[in-house]
Amino acid sequence: MAKPIALASPLMLAPRGLPSRAMACTSPLLALVLTLAFGALLFLWLGKDPVAGLKVFLIDPVRDQRAIGEVLLKTVPLVLCALGLSVCYRANVWNIGAEGQLIVGGICAAATVLAFDVPGHGMNGTAVLVLASLAGIGGGMLWAAITALLKDRFNANEILVSLMLTYIAQQLILYVVNGPLKDPQGMNFPQSKVFSSEFLLPNLLSGSRLHAGFAVMLVLVALMTVFVFRSFAGYRLQVGGTAPAAARYAGFSARASLWSALLISGGFAGLAGAFEVTGPIGQLLPSISPGYGFTAIIVAFVGRLHPVGAVFGGIVMSLFYIGGEMAQSRLGLPSAIGWVFQGMLLFFLLACDTLIDNRLRWRARAA
Repeated sequence: MAKPIALASPLMLAPRGLPSRAMACTSPLLALVLTLAFGALLFLWLGKDPVAGLKVFLIDPVRDQRAIGEVLLKTVPLVLCALGLSVCYRANVWNIGAEGQLIVGGICAAATVLAFDVPGHGMNGTAVLVLASLAGIGGGMLWAAITALLKDRFNANEILVSLMLTYIAQQLILYVVNGPLKDPQGMNFPQSKVFSSEFLLPNLLSGSRLHAGFAVMLVLVALMTVFVFRSFAGYRLQVGGTAPAAARYAGFSARASLWSALLISGGFAGLAGAFEVTGPIGQLLPSISPGYGFTAIIVAFVGRLHPVGAVFGGIVMSLFYIGGEMAQSRLGLPSAIGWVFQGMLLFFLLACDTLIDNRLRWRARAA
């Protein structure tokens, strides 16, 4: 499988007649417009009112404070995973396994909470939440380290390895919720015990499920912006991945870039898993993620591999998630309609990137 380097090529291109920042913003906006336009045609083809259909996707999910809280809630795992993936892709390391890293992070966080969620534990709830978050980060990093090790020692393809590890993680969570972490009072359902309220993340908005993990996410977005664009370590990581020969000449290590990128990515995905089990779910379930790790790949590219852009990409994907659920209940459409919108957005984003890239190359040759 070829590495999709062309995805990032428009970001690296410095056109003569158009500022690179404007070009980076134009492509996702144009892709979003095309997605909505073709989405309207899809509603017409399905015999539904296109205005009502787009309203379900764009207006209804933000109709009140509770609905806005749900949209922002779904951005937390999407943006956290996208932050780590953006670092990987800037370093030319193609991690496709954020979903598996999220799952393992959730398992480790849940096991930590359950270890203290016993009578007479004597541990402060906030301290346990911190430990659970660190355990989630460690679990995600450990899962990503397997990919880094196989790539480093045997030059294995990180795309295939990280993707296959996701399926192993899915089987691992099925094992633990049916075995070591299964609730003995759960009527034989594959799930852990529901966590006590003191071990759940506090809410930020009254009447909604938006938790403190959203505030942590915003802080991490700011920190990653500084790391990527204002730190020598971030510059060294990108050079080590995109230009190994130049990195070696400058004394940078491409090997260190590989490990750093994957460990950072795995840590963010693991933290996303920890926030899911200690936040809206409140226990460990086999379905702790509806595919956040895979959707975060789209979020990262819609956000132009920029931490702040990932927030806007996460909001768009969150609208598509919730819009798909509403379209099922209100319009009688399959819930997969949300995935169709996500797929269309990715397709049009790649198409716009390719067209803009080729147009700039033609202009450069003509000049």
